[in-house]
Amino acid sequence: MLVPVRYFFALPLLVVLCACSSSSKPQAQEAQPPPAAAPPAAAPAPAPQPVPAQDTRKVLVVFGDSLAAGYGLEPGQSFPEDVQKALDAQGYPWRVVNLGISGDTTEGGVARVDSATSLKPAIVILELGGNDGLRGLPLAVTRKNLDTMIQDFQNAGARVVLAGMTLPPNYGADYIQGFQKIYKDLAAQYRLTLIPFLLSDIVTPDLHYFQRDGIHPTAPGAVIVSQTVMRAIKPLLDPATH
Repeated sequence: MLVPVRYFFALPLLVVLCACSSSSKPQAQEAQPPPAAAPPAAAPAPAPQPVPAQDTRKVLVVFGDSLAAGYGLEPGQSFPEDVQKALDAQGYPWRVVNLGISGDTTEGGVARVDSATSLKPAIVILELGGNDGLRGLPLAVTRKNLDTMIQDFQNAGARVVLAGMTLPPNYGADYIQGFQKIYKDLAAQYRLTLIPFLLSDIVTPDLHYFQRDGIHPTAPGAVIVSQTVMRAIKPLLDPATH
């Protein structure tokens, strides 16, 4: 906000010159210079801004792809945002940070894992691998990348919840079984909480909880997915478990 400044001007001094001669005729008044302006008053210092209150809630990071990012949904309708609403409604002091990026693979996840560990999360929902499978990437690569991320999150002090996926039947039984086995094996190896198939509760005969692509949940479907996640993480929300 601009603050108006007052200027003060000095009054001119009238100097009358006395006649130096014996003439009775008065001398003309000497011209005076214009008055000088006083320097402007200093503007008052701005009032200090209040310091925002520090958010002391524990951090839950959802580290995933388009399913977490809410592809095809309006803002506020992704399943991580629904998880936040459920936590708030049930009185849990947790803050959900959605780090979902549409199209991301496990390789991309490894490249950006520091963006999650820097938040010092207490819980991480690791929801990656689906795009690896849809692209037919080697299973060994997907497993290695997930393994790397799990170790990074655990070394940062986070409890990891592994969100498993499956693939359409046309990918072949061997590849699908090997893909699903990655999640089961890693969960057993690192003693993780496992959601065997993140979207299992929205699979219906008519798939009406899915968008037209048959992959991403609708807004009502995302709410159901958030309920699936809440059941998995609820045992980890108790402070006594940390």
